Amino acid sequence: MLRRLLDLPLLVLLLGLAGLAMFLPAVHALVLRDHGLARAFFYVGLLVLILAGLLGLARANATPRNVARNHLVSLALAYALLPPVLALPLVQPSAGGLSFGAASFEMLSAFTTTGARVLEGPLKPSVELWRAFVGWLGGLFALVMVFSVLMPLNLGGVEVETGRIPGRASPSTQQITRVADPSQRMARFAGQIFPVYAGLTLILWGLLFAAGQDGLVALCHAMSVLATSGISPLPPGTALPGAWLGELAIALFLIFALSRRPMLRLIGQKVAAPLRRDPELNLAAVLLGLAALGLFLVGLAGALGQGAGQSLHQSAGEALQALWALLFTCLSFLTTTGFVAGAWDEMLLWSGMASPDMVLWGLAVIGGGVACTAGGVKLLRVHALLRYGEQELDRVIHPNAVARSRSAAGVSRGAGLQGAAMAWVFFMIFGLSIAAFTGALTMLGLGFEESLVLTLSALTTTGPLVEQSGGIAASFAGQGGLTQAVLGAAMVVGRLEALAVLAILLPENLRG
Repeated sequence: MLRRLLDLPLLVLLLGLAGLAMFLPAVHALVLRDHGLARAFFYVGLLVLILAGLLGLARANATPRNVARNHLVSLALAYALLPPVLALPLVQPSAGGLSFGAASFEMLSAFTTTGARVLEGPLKPSVELWRAFVGWLGGLFALVMVFSVLMPLNLGGVEVETGRIPGRASPSTQQITRVADPSQRMARFAGQIFPVYAGLTLILWGLLFAAGQDGLVALCHAMSVLATSGISPLPPGTALPGAWLGELAIALFLIFALSRRPMLRLIGQKVAAPLRRDPELNLAAVLLGLAALGLFLVGLAGALGQGAGQSLHQSAGEALQALWALLFTCLSFLTTTGFVAGAWDEMLLWSGMASPDMVLWGLAVIGGGVACTAGGVKLLRVHALLRYGEQELDRVIHPNAVARSRSAAGVSRGAGLQGAAMAWVFFMIFGLSIAAFTGALTMLGLGFEESLVLTLSALTTTGPLVEQSGGIAASFAGQGGLTQAVLGAAMVVGRLEALAVLAILLPENLRG
C-alpha cells in the first residue's frame, strides 16, 4: 500500500498531506468548543482528501519524460497550487469570512516561511495555529526539497561547494536522478528529517512554555523558529514574552538556520568537518559580532552622552540588556526569522539612537545557511566570495606564491574559482531581482521606498522586515490584487532561489 502511494505524483501527495494537516486545527477548535470552525476545517480537509484521491487515480500511471525537470516543476507548482487549497478553511464564515485573495496570499506567505501578515484584526486561536502550522510545514517542505531535489542538481547553494553548473546533476547522482521518482526521494528524506524536525519543535515548545509563554503562543513561536517564518499569534510589533530565558532558547535553536551540518548530524548523515570549523557558523559569528558590538558601542556612546545620572550597577544592567537585545535581534534577522527582542524598545530608549533598520536589512539579505529553512543570499556564498577575495589579495602581494588550499576550512577545492563565480552570478541575479520587483511595484503605484522594503522582505522571506522600515509606511495588508501577485512571485523566487527558477525556465541545451 505504501509503495503504491509513493508511486503517485508529488503534487497529489502534497495535496493529500494538506488535507490531513487541516485536521489539527479542527481538533484544536473542537477542544475550544468552536464547533463551526472545527466543522469548516474538517469538511474542507475531507474534501481535499477526496480530491487528492481522485487525482491519484487519474494520474496513477503517469510517467514524466524528464525526471530531473519534473522535480523542479513540481516544486514550483506546489507553491502555486497549495496556498489556495490551504486558504479554503479561512474563507468560511466561521473563520471570519476572509476574502479568497487575502487568505491565499496569507497562506503563500506562511508556506514560503515569509510570515508576512495580511489578515488584520484579532484572529481566532485555531486560525493563528493554522498560520503557524502552515509555516512549519513550509519549513519542513523546504528542508526536504533541498536535500532531495536541489542538492543533487547542484542548486540551493550547493553549486558553490561543487563548482558545477547549476541545474545539472553531478556525476555521482546522474543515475539516481534518471530513475528515482521525486515522490520516493522526498519520502525517504522526509522520513529522516521529520522526526528530528518535530522533536526539536516539541523541545523548544516545552522550553518556551517553561519560560512563561502561553501554551498556544509557545507552540506557534516554536514552529516559527524551526521554520524561520517569524509567525506569531501576538499583534505585530509586540515583544516576545518570556524574558531572556525564552529568547535564549530561541537563539540556541536558530543555530539550525545558520548551517545544515547540525541537522545532518542529527539525521545520521556523515559530516567531515567539525562544527567549530564550519565556515557558515564562523562567518555568522563574525557578522553578529560586527553588527551587534558595533551598534552597542554606538548606543553606549549615546547613553554616556545623555548623562542620565544613574548608579553604576543600574547602568551596567541596562548595558547588558541592550547588548543581549542587539545580539538576539541581529541573529533573528540573519536567519530571516524576524523576531525582535523584548528589550528592543528599552535598548533604543537607553541609547538614544534610532532603530538600526539598514543593518537589519543587510543581515536579512545575507541570510542563513545553505540547505536550511532560512532565506537570503546565504552565508556560504558570502564565504566563498570572501575566500576568493582573500586569495586574490594574496596573489597581488605575492605573485609567485602557490595558492593555499581551502579544503581545511570546510570548503572543497571546487569552491575556488568556479564556486566563487557561481556565488557572484547569484549575487547579480539577486540584485537584478530586487530591481525588477521594485520596478514592478512602483509601476503599480507604490512609492519607491515602500516598494524596496516590500521587495526585500519578500525575496529574503523575512515578513517582519517591513515593521523595521525606518518610518517607511510599508505593509503587506491592504494591497491590490496585482501588487499581491507581484509580491507572491517574489516570495516564491526567494524561497526557490533564482537559479532554480532559471533551471526550470531555460531549455535543456542552455542549462547544460
